[in-house]
Amino acid sequence: MGRRRIYVNHKKITMEHDKKIALVAHDNKKRDLVEWAKYNQVLLDHHKIYATGTTGEILEQELGFKIKVLLQYSV
Repeated sequence: MGRRRIYVNHKKITMEHDKKIALVAHDNKKRDLVEWAKYNQVLLDHHKIYATGTTGEILEQELGFKIKVLLQYSV
């Protein structure tokens, strides 16, 4: 049996340079998220970063730039 080639048309869209990024972590994963964010700090610093409650406070403290802290909501 021969291989079939599938061609996909890609549509390019224009996106803003600065993104809005939400960083969310459960309690037992906050440290992992902070370590990831510190590793990627240079890439994140020009974007608008959002996080909930404690996660946002920790990220702001560790990264040294403003995080938009959102209210927490428990289900």
